[in-house]
Amino acid sequence: MTLTATESLSTLLRDGSKAEHTSAEGSSFMSVMLEGRISPEGYTAYLLRLQRVYAALESVARRLADDPIASAVIDPALERSVSLAADLDHWAGAGWREIVVESPATERYVERVEASASWGGLFVAHHYTRYLGDLSGGQAIGRILGRAYELETTAGVEFYAFDEIPKPKPYKDAYRARLDALSLDSAEQQRILDEVKVVFGLNEAIFSELSADLDRWSR
Repeated sequence: MTLTATESLSTLLRDGSKAEHTSAEGSSFMSVMLEGRISPEGYTAYLLRLQRVYAALESVARRLADDPIASAVIDPALERSVSLAADLDHWAGAGWREIVVESPATERYVERVEASASWGGLFVAHHYTRYLGDLSGGQAIGRILGRAYELETTAGVEFYAFDEIPKPKPYKDAYRARLDALSLDSAEQQRILDEVKVVFGLNEAIFSELSADLDRWSR
């Protein structure tokens, strides 16, 4: 899909990556997790991978804080590393930082995030795909897991709690408006879309790894 004369960047990214988005969400691991049937050990394995991805995202965000493109979306209120650390403390204990995770898919994802520092538009693709997803479907996942694990508070699912963004919809609308206000030519917009598709593929690869151990992590 390419940009038309009347199409906004946010619409291009949403419509142009639908197939990749659907494919990434269709993994066996995600399906079982959405049914509330992933064991705490399996969920911890997922969180350990996410922690590395978000650490890379937030490191690059700090480096690009003054970038004319990336700064349009960078917002500390979205950052998830602290929440992920709290969730890992809950599920794996204080020693989780010593756990070694063999995950080629995570390595590739982190490398791609770090490479996005070369141009703000590439980083926007990573930021958009992860954080807007967190504010959308991620909210529902948090509720499902809270019920599945019989959690009385958000302890253990802090990743999905955006305390500084009490109303996700207005925030997402404003985020998309900032995307649409970026001064980018059609080739640059297409480059961002291409990277969004790559990001969904990187996510799918992580889910594929996790799905390979589904027998061990289903409950």
